[in-house]
Amino acid sequence: MLVACGMQRCHQEALKKNRVVLAKQLVLKELMEHMIEKDIITPEMMEMIQAQSGSFSQNVEFLNLLPKRGPNAFSAFCEALRETKQQHLEALILKTTSNLSHGIARLEHCYGSNLPFPASESCNAKRPRWIEPMEHSLDNGDGPPIPPVKYCTPEFYHDHQHLAYKLVSEPRGLALILSNVHFSSEKDLEYRAGGDVDCTSLEMLFKHLGYQVTVCHDQTAQEMQNALERFSKLPDHRDVDSCIVALLSHGVEGGVYGVDGKLLQLQEAFRLFDNANCPNLQNKPKMFFIQACRGDETDRGVDQRDGKEWSDSTGCEESDANKEENLKLRLPTRSDMICGYACLKGTAAMRNTKRGSWYIEALTSVFAEDSRDTHVADMLVKVNRQIKQREGYAPGTEFHRCKEMSEYCSTLCRDLYLFPGYLPGK
Repeated sequence: MLVACGMQRCHQEALKKNRVVLAKQLVLKELMEHMIEKDIITPEMMEMIQAQSGSFSQNVEFLNLLPKRGPNAFSAFCEALRETKQQHLEALILKTTSNLSHGIARLEHCYGSNLPFPASESCNAKRPRWIEPMEHSLDNGDGPPIPPVKYCTPEFYHDHQHLAYKLVSEPRGLALILSNVHFSSEKDLEYRAGGDVDCTSLEMLFKHLGYQVTVCHDQTAQEMQNALERFSKLPDHRDVDSCIVALLSHGVEGGVYGVDGKLLQLQEAFRLFDNANCPNLQNKPKMFFIQACRGDETDRGVDQRDGKEWSDSTGCEESDANKEENLKLRLPTRSDMICGYACLKGTAAMRNTKRGSWYIEALTSVFAEDSRDTHVADMLVKVNRQIKQREGYAPGTEFHRCKEMSEYCSTLCRDLYLFPGYLPGK
């Protein structure tokens, strides 16, 4: 079964049908402050909107962004309209929503509930938003087996350690997994079936790779923030060579949800581990893995057209000039990090309710098989390749033949080999 997340379809349609009126009449300045307070948009998003020239263009940018900000965005927008004395616009979109809901109810009365639009987008609040179309399940329903990690040889370590981060401590580092599966009943965030499979798979993988693992289940946004802060300040980071953080939850671009429906901003999580805030991990590799939606658009995919692949163009380098000498070595505020994302900006991540998410399944498989002789960036390319080749199977739904594409970003400065199983002098 597949899962995606986002604003209800009837709410998206209500915004779409009133788009021109909203673009002309919205007064954004104060309203956006309310939307930041409600954890729907970030200050950076407000700056991006305000960078547009003229109120109409700013309103259009805001309306483009709003449907991608999760299941709470519509109700928060309506509340912000009331708080900024724009009730006439709230009344307009609520009337449209009501008409759309009544239209669906009439169709269901006449023809039954077997309608040609996906149940996961239903605007009936009493029905689960995430009724999941079936994907072929290749296992017995108990989830995927945890693949054993293959160890690197002493010869490989000696041949590659001179270009790599030092990674020989025991344990290799500390790892934190924050896994949210059960969400507050009053929030429009459904149970993440298969999320426990992801959590168990990652916990076993990290342990087999030599990490000391801490797992926190079903936390509010503030509890997640507190857990990350405590973890980043652990004095034990001083004695190990790396660290891992994995966040598994519902999400939107730039944030993941706590079980209370509030957002933890990813930039705040990264900030806790930068060179200024986490000196015990300076010059040490820090790995982040984010299994969460970054929007609600399902990637439909496109048919491949035969032809040569694009080739990389050569770049140019510019040498540093006038370097000051004999000063204390300085570091950029954020470096030595690599972050893997389950999906691209604006798109939904897919999860099989029995086998776990596509991304975590690929990640555990590749890392178990290839970490013995492949550095992390190249392994994440292999993960990308596996995700690219995967396709949803759910005939008659929007998820049939759907695609997903993972990605990673990196400020690593050396090769990051995990050297599983290798301990100097043993």
